[in-house]
Amino acid sequence: MKRIFCLLSSLALVVLCASAALAAKLEDKVVVYSTHGESLLEAVADAFEAKTGVAVEFLNLKGELADRVRAEKANPQSDVMYGGPSSVYQELQAEDLFEPFTPTWAAKVNPLFKDKDGYWIGTIQTPVLLFYNTEMLTAAEAPKDWKDLAAPRYKGMLVFRNALSSSARATYSALLQQYEKKGELDKGWAFLKAVDANTKRYYGSGSLLFQAVGRKEAAISFSVLNDIIDNMTKNKMPLQFIDATSGSPVITDGIALIRHAKHPEAAKAFVEFAGSAEVQAMLARKFNRMPTLPDALADAPAWMGKVKFKAMDVNWGELASRQSAWMQKWDAEVKDSAKDKK
Repeated sequence: MKRIFCLLSSLALVVLCASAALAAKLEDKVVVYSTHGESLLEAVADAFEAKTGVAVEFLNLKGELADRVRAEKANPQSDVMYGGPSSVYQELQAEDLFEPFTPTWAAKVNPLFKDKDGYWIGTIQTPVLLFYNTEMLTAAEAPKDWKDLAAPRYKGMLVFRNALSSSARATYSALLQQYEKKGELDKGWAFLKAVDANTKRYYGSGSLLFQAVGRKEAAISFSVLNDIIDNMTKNKMPLQFIDATSGSPVITDGIALIRHAKHPEAAKAFVEFAGSAEVQAMLARKFNRMPTLPDALADAPAWMGKVKFKAMDVNWGELASRQSAWMQKWDAEVKDSAKDKK
């Protein structure tokens, strides 16, 4: 970036001049591909446009995000990838799809939540926990760990997301990796097959999944922690999350610049803004998204600083090279497609 010198008499005017020059460099729009819901995207987009004057065009692609970015590699139609787990970011990074960029707030983010070379950085940390309907099961009857989901006593008591959900893809893959690390991947596939046998439905949306548990179609599922908390507090659902004995996957939702983007300066400004303490705290308050930036916790809901859970030991870097193939196999050979409900 070229330095711009403003020969003005006061420091305030220098800052104003530099800000105006920076704003003048921004393109008139930025295109964002995301896995985040439309209400969250609208909140960030509206705030960004109000601050910069740059219009945001966003598209929520859910589980199809990575494939869309890949398909457009030769002629990118997006400028920013926003949302989705770090394993997907690492997978796409290896395919040369991102441009490195280090926002000003990056130094304060835990190394676990970012790429060391600046190709992507986490803006949200997303624990995925088991939970159950407390009107259907007692704490003693509920599973204590992921391996319990294969037990015959839970036949017909499970409902889950399908592989269109990025958090579900990451979770199924993380569970498989626990077996792979012990050289027992075949046992991992057998475990998922047994879990499928106990599963009543696979849902294409999180809202449908929670509705199913709420109306007692099934007692047990897993989801990102913020959605569990949201349904417990706002929707008054009788739920309880489980601190699994082997730990729970903690997904890093990231953000990255698309290589050869058509609006590169606006894209950098969007990344800078979307991960700032101001925006992370806003998303924490409005959407229960847990910040990666410690500075944002001061203005976040109190539970985010208090909740305790054991993190599963997941090598997200290694998982990035396996997840796509594993999930194709899970979808084609393990999951009973007759249980899909969109």
